[in-house]
Amino acid sequence: MSDKTQNLAVALFSELLTLDQLTRASVAKVMPRGMELSHFVVLNHLAQSASEKSPGQLAKSFHLTRGAMTNTLNKLEWAGWVHVRPDWDDARRKKVAISPSGQAARDAAIAGIAPVIEDIVAQVGEEKVRMALPVLRELRGLLSE
Repeated sequence: MSDKTQNLAVALFSELLTLDQLTRASVAKVMPRGMELSHFVVLNHLAQSASEKSPGQLAKSFHLTRGAMTNTLNKLEWAGWVHVRPDWDDARRKKVAISPSGQAARDAAIAGIAPVIEDIVAQVGEEKVRMALPVLRELRGLLSE
């Protein structure tokens, strides 16, 4: 790898990591009380899904260990935001679905997050954001392999 390419790669990932940190901090400020970003992403995933998911499926979707996902699901279940039940076909497994209060909490989070993100998109410009999305999606795809 040439120095020029290495510098470009370092600059890209430095920007991505800093952007991740700043985005998390901005979003955390507007989350409903008691909700963490990890809670929101799981609730959002379940809200958009047409079916229940197993903890293993959720862990794989988010590139987490089963233990980390179990910890998050325990917190979500304690808050009443998800329902966890045995899998009727295999009692060793579980199924997870978003509860009505989880849907309401997710909707409240979106109501808080949307203005923050919309303001940033407006400042950067919709056209620039549209141009950046394919590159970001490609990077995500490469990193998730």
